Amino acid sequence: MCTGLLLAATVAGCSSKYWRKSADRDASRLLAEKFPAVPNMDTNFTVETPEPLLLDRLPLAPAPEEFLGSEASAEKDARVLNLATALDLAVRQSREFQNRRELLFLEALSLSLSRWQLTPIFGLTANGGIQSFAPVQVQGTDPVTGQQVTALRNGNKLATGGARFGANWLLATGARLSTDFTTDFLRVIAGNGTPNTGSRLGASLSQPLLRGAGFKANLESLRQSERDLLYAMRDFAQYRQEFTVTVAGDYFQALQARDTARNAFLDLARSRQNVARERAFADEGQRPLASLDQFRQAELNSETRWLEAIRSYRESLDRFKISFGVPLATRLVLDDSELARLAIQEPGVGLDEAVPVAVATRLDLQTSRERVEDAARKVPIAKNNLLPQIDAIVRGDIQSSAASGFKLPDPKLNSWSAGLNVDLGLDRKSQRNSFRGALISVERARRQFALELDTVRLAVASDWRALEQAKRNFENAEIGVKLAERRVEEQELRMQLGRGQTRDLLDAQADLNSARNGRTAALVNHTLARLRYWRDMGLLFVREDGSWYEAPVPENPSAPELPPADSAPKP
Repeated sequence: MCTGLLLAATVAGCSSKYWRKSADRDASRLLAEKFPAVPNMDTNFTVETPEPLLLDRLPLAPAPEEFLGSEASAEKDARVLNLATALDLAVRQSREFQNRRELLFLEALSLSLSRWQLTPIFGLTANGGIQSFAPVQVQGTDPVTGQQVTALRNGNKLATGGARFGANWLLATGARLSTDFTTDFLRVIAGNGTPNTGSRLGASLSQPLLRGAGFKANLESLRQSERDLLYAMRDFAQYRQEFTVTVAGDYFQALQARDTARNAFLDLARSRQNVARERAFADEGQRPLASLDQFRQAELNSETRWLEAIRSYRESLDRFKISFGVPLATRLVLDDSELARLAIQEPGVGLDEAVPVAVATRLDLQTSRERVEDAARKVPIAKNNLLPQIDAIVRGDIQSSAASGFKLPDPKLNSWSAGLNVDLGLDRKSQRNSFRGALISVERARRQFALELDTVRLAVASDWRALEQAKRNFENAEIGVKLAERRVEEQELRMQLGRGQTRDLLDAQADLNSARNGRTAALVNHTLARLRYWRDMGLLFVREDGSWYEAPVPENPSAPELPPADSAPKP
């Protein structure tokens, strides 16, 4: 018995593996069919979780830097993570990215079901059993005494069984064709009981003539499923762009926070030098204590800003780890050279050119435009549902003779019927509401497309303004850094000569720290605004490892236009 159970479990396990592979093959085939229709779609798409990136292969960070203070120990034996590796790591290990892969895969499975429902669907069922009847009383004469006696005779035992093999096929016209072959088995288990087998072969066809008739009504579900998979692939392709920009943004913002902590430490070091110098002057009686107190207060403020900057940097780094599924305890250091390589780069595409390109290439706009068509397609179908239902029905079957023994259906023993099923549709409140709702859905889809069109134009314009603002901020910060450095040198010299004012030096040092932070922020903001600019134009293409490149600008972009209002279906 144990052997039998083990065999059954093994067969069940093999079966589940087969069905999993079958589902994967169907989904992969359907996705591959639509790859050419979706620009920048990952043609190596798989729902399987990629192998994790081995972080111990990354280079070791140098000795921890002093500006991190007590947090420097967290970077001991840490691994240096550059931007390219961070993008690859995020694609492999991000929980959200894997969720989006699975949603697309499930949409492909949904389409496979819609296609399957329009194919012949076969079924096979069987049953069997043994039935025992209760003993019965019989009257007889005792051969010895000649008296009437009552005795019990064992009841019969019957072996029964049956099987049914059938097929159902929903045709594109709305017709449903059903066929089935059934056989029943009966045998009395007593002596040489002869088995009796009866069989029947039947078929029926039901064809709607009004409501539910025609290709449009019956293929709409499949057509919408085809479109839904295309929409899901577009969403995923666009999500990959957004994901790459988000990861790059988190990376650069964490580097910016690190740079802010470094600048805060330099500011604190200058404040401590000021205090030491002023204390020496005060001890010699050359400075009033009020001046020393001002520098000491500035030192305390600098230390507070430094500690806050370290905390902010550590939190940015931890959030970055969580975003792509790396344990918080993992020791990572972002590559400072990535920040050093940033520069103000002109996009090469002006706003007047960018807006038409975005309107023509954005995948979400194409989907929104086609959703108007989807809504319009459903109006005549809802209108069709208001019609009376008249179905033509034809049935026929042949069966075996009643004689004992195994018998196949006999064509001579046939029967058939034909007729109509009619529902005049006196109650159509639900269908009426659906029809009116379909008309409203068309108008809502048109408005949504117009809204998304304006939203895309606004996003591109906003990105352009952010680029210009970040460029101007960087230029101002560059000038500000030079001015502040010169002011600090001058005020420190004046203080050493006893001619300077405490407040002038503190203001110059504060301006220097602010200008350095502003320069870094402007570089980061300009880089991210540039990425968003290309993303919102629909030209930021993403490779399989998460890295990106800027696709060439099309010469004559053609924008998807909203169908004219008079083309909408009429009631």
